[in-house]
Amino acid sequence: MKSFVPHGLRRLDNIRGDIYGGLTAAVVALPLAIAFGVASGAGPVAGLYGAIFVGLFAALFGGTPSQVSGPTGPMTVVMTGILVQFTAADPVNGAAMAFTVVMMGGFFLILLGVFGLGRYISLVPHPVISGFMSGIGVIIILLQIGPLLGHKATGSPLESLRMLPEMIKDINPYSISLGFFTIIIVYLLPSRINRIIPAPLLALFAGTAALLLFLPEGSVTTIGEIPSSIPMPDMPVFSLRMFPNMVKSALILALLGSIDSLLTSLVADNITRTHHDSNRELIGQGIGNIVAGLFGGLPGAGATMRTVVNIRAGGKTPISGALHALVLLSVVLGAGKYAKYIPHVVLTGILIKVGTDIIDWSFFRRLHRTPRTAVLLMFTVLFITVFVDLITSVAVGLVAASLLLVQRMADLQLKSIQAITEPGDESPLCEEAMSILRAAKGRILLYHLSGPLSFGAAKDMAQRLNMIDDYEVMILDMSNVPTIDFTTSVSIEDMIRGAQAEGHHVLLSGAQPVVRDILARRGVFELLGKENDFHRRLHAIRKAANLSGIEVGEASK
Repeated sequence: MKSFVPHGLRRLDNIRGDIYGGLTAAVVALPLAIAFGVASGAGPVAGLYGAIFVGLFAALFGGTPSQVSGPTGPMTVVMTGILVQFTAADPVNGAAMAFTVVMMGGFFLILLGVFGLGRYISLVPHPVISGFMSGIGVIIILLQIGPLLGHKATGSPLESLRMLPEMIKDINPYSISLGFFTIIIVYLLPSRINRIIPAPLLALFAGTAALLLFLPEGSVTTIGEIPSSIPMPDMPVFSLRMFPNMVKSALILALLGSIDSLLTSLVADNITRTHHDSNRELIGQGIGNIVAGLFGGLPGAGATMRTVVNIRAGGKTPISGALHALVLLSVVLGAGKYAKYIPHVVLTGILIKVGTDIIDWSFFRRLHRTPRTAVLLMFTVLFITVFVDLITSVAVGLVAASLLLVQRMADLQLKSIQAITEPGDESPLCEEAMSILRAAKGRILLYHLSGPLSFGAAKDMAQRLNMIDDYEVMILDMSNVPTIDFTTSVSIEDMIRGAQAEGHHVLLSGAQPVVRDILARRGVFELLGKENDFHRRLHAIRKAANLSGIEVGEASK
């Protein structure tokens, strides 16, 4: 248990920077937490509770000292769908089941960390992550179309697009005016002012003031009062009928939370020149999400913008992340009653900025220099993310990326295969071996394999051999093959059987221990016979010369 004692509580050498970083991160997090809560359908307090509990426990138990966690755009998009799904299926207990899913997602995150799977998240190809995140950004923007025009938010991007003509016919001028006022602030606020007061917070205050001072009462909707008390925990609620969907939704949250958090951890590493602990970070995020779900808070993950703000303000240890959560808690307890004046459309403007920030613009700017397969993969994942669902997009992206990788590796493996009957200067043979092959005049085929061989190249490897039949003895040379997979072993067995069936002698040379073990399980050595298995290639070539009745002099004996 000692390894999970928060490091930040044992480090006080940066306390001043951590205090300033935590306060600054809290200022940035406040409007975002409220906006995410409203956007999710769970209410502003759910966003604040998520920022408080995920932020506190992920800081204390996570593996990235300077990281600030809380509700994020991607996690909010998923949570919105979860709330809609479960409240539609069970209006009475649906919301409770949705927050149970948040707890389950936290549990799965802990499992990912405990079993050391954090490092595998970094193996997700960049085009998949880019398309996934950009798709989430597009979803956030599309879902804000209704509120910006003065209508209720729709449940899906497709519905937003379908309802757009009707919404345009009935635009609320006060709503769209206040919305664009907010958008102008969050996009165009000069950086020197943004360093003093973050654009989202200024937009929140300015938009609320504009409503109270200049707009007619009731012209736009507001978020209502936030409870100013410490919440009571709610026990998990399960449904046997809905349990498979709960598990699926929890896995989506865990997968997205791990990607979101560990990408932010990499950003923090680049700025601070440190190295995070991926598995510990997942455990910390899991604990935070379990507690957040227990108290009715939104799921969260490492938040890139809040983390960068924290680091630039001086935050270096978990104290800053924990302080940011405590500051938000004090705001809820002391100023929750004033939140009722905040207009929905102001939060809409803030979320539109969040959506555009999530889109991977750097990928789009480099499209003309990016391989076509990567571009196609990115847009495929983006389209499926927006118009199908998140888990399908990641699954399709990973499968497609894996197939592309297998194809590229297979091409490289096939290029390394040499069918040698007349050795040239580039052949990997000693002088004696080359003299024997030259004397054989095509009767000895050295089928030289090189590098690790996998299922992608297995079929073509066998087909190449089938195209050669004018030889008497084949030497299957595996001297430079460190490993093979099961499919390759099957292909090698088929090659041997096929050659023997055609009346050819088959010898094997240079198989390394790992390769020998796999071939032995297939019974390849019984098929060959012990007398045809050689550890050295030259010995196999000498045996081939004897089988072909070749006299090559003393050097080839």
